[in-house]
Amino acid sequence: MFKHLNKDIPASIVVFFVALPLCLGIALASGAPLFSGLIAGIVGGIVVGSISGSKVGVSGPAAGLAAIVLTAIGTLDGYENFLVAVVLGGVIQLIFGIIKAGIIGYYFPSSVIKGMLTGIGIIIILKQIPIFFGYDEESAWDLEFYEIDGGNTFSELFAIIGNITPGAALIGIVSLVLLILWEKVLSKQSKIFQIIQGPFVVVVLGILFHLLVQGDETLAITGKHLVEVPVPESLDSFLGQFSFPNFDVVLQLDVWIVAFTIALVASLETLLCVEAADKIDPHKNVTPTNRELLAQGTGNIVSGLIGGLPITQVIVRSSANVQSGGRTKLSTIIHGFLLLISVILIPRFLNMIPLAVLAAILLMVGYKLAKPSLFKKMYQLGWKQWLPFLVTVVGIVFTDLLVGIGLGLGIGILVIVIKSYQNSHFLHKEDKINGRQNMKMTLAEEVTFINKGAILNELERLPKNTALELDITKTRFLDYDIIEILEDFLYKAKERNISITLISESGTINNPDSFIDVIDVDQKTQ
Repeated sequence: MFKHLNKDIPASIVVFFVALPLCLGIALASGAPLFSGLIAGIVGGIVVGSISGSKVGVSGPAAGLAAIVLTAIGTLDGYENFLVAVVLGGVIQLIFGIIKAGIIGYYFPSSVIKGMLTGIGIIIILKQIPIFFGYDEESAWDLEFYEIDGGNTFSELFAIIGNITPGAALIGIVSLVLLILWEKVLSKQSKIFQIIQGPFVVVVLGILFHLLVQGDETLAITGKHLVEVPVPESLDSFLGQFSFPNFDVVLQLDVWIVAFTIALVASLETLLCVEAADKIDPHKNVTPTNRELLAQGTGNIVSGLIGGLPITQVIVRSSANVQSGGRTKLSTIIHGFLLLISVILIPRFLNMIPLAVLAAILLMVGYKLAKPSLFKKMYQLGWKQWLPFLVTVVGIVFTDLLVGIGLGLGIGILVIVIKSYQNSHFLHKEDKINGRQNMKMTLAEEVTFINKGAILNELERLPKNTALELDITKTRFLDYDIIEILEDFLYKAKERNISITLISESGTINNPDSFIDVIDVDQKTQ
């Protein structure tokens, strides 16, 4: 785990700067104490990172749970009561891991996972543009299309007009240009530019800019345009930021409903992100999904016990880790320690970082997830890949993560049904012999009720005086619905002077009186 320190340490610093505003912003959007987001980020890095089998996945508070958390805090009459649901949700996730429910993650098509990555990339870009120009609202950290404040993703973009903060916009633009220059030019010129990451440089530059323009009426960056980490005045006030669950409500039905909701949503988001992170990992490591559920469950128990938000694996942090060259889970663990050390020792220093600088870093992350070249590649793969991909992207951008994934998965299943309908059989027309048209129908390996329509239509179109060979030698499963169609066709065949030859593993039968017994014996033999 320690042999890639030269890559893991720089990557952990980048992930730290990406995670810091996300932890605070998600807590803000969730209606929870700001410190709860930091607790979740720390636990996600240190606890989950240590237990997880993922080499590049990074966990922390998830924007996808913000609306659930906001509603649940009100429903359960307080944050301490909500923490009980977080702990119970973690226990349920442990059970999911024990019963090996992680296998669900392998049943999502590649096109849908790529659509998820692209959709999240577009959402990051759209949500960070207002912050980049110094128009900062709580909804910027809400990744759903319809936001908590009543607006939507695009209304926030229009709201930028007339609300640009010159200083924030200036340092944001400078930071973005420097990040592009660092990656495209400088990192290829000298190894020092690979060791020292561009995001670290622009953060330092942002702090210096903030200090230099403090007295300037036009360029000064203040208040909500800066990171706002809680600053404790003493050890007691620091410890006072931790909240603890009120287990007096553990038997309440509402608490258990929220717990199951958190467990289900967090587990599904985690499994999706695991699949996505493995896909963008250049070294193609495969994460054990059941172990990941055990790690996430442990993390949520710990987070809930000390006042943190629910945790999932998060693709924004994970992709930042991959893009920065992270090789092992040490980068995840170090980022957790960086969060912990910084909120204890240098909270005032962190509060000098302009959010526009961090938005520039996230814009780079978003662009790498949603490159235009990926759209072209998916289109060239054909409609069976392009359609689920596109529906997933549009669904995520205009609704939320899980709805978008659900829509893409639905289209993916529909594609399977259509192809299954089309590939039920192969019909070959042969030359006429003695005035009779010879036709050979070969059934597929598995033929189900989905194929009824295609086979029935084919049989109905057979002309009179046809000699039909029905080949089921390769068929391993023939649904009873199909056998019924064939049985009914026997009567029509006699009326239309169609002779039938059944070819099976058991042998060849000319003009059978019934298909049922022959096919049943044939499939039992196989």
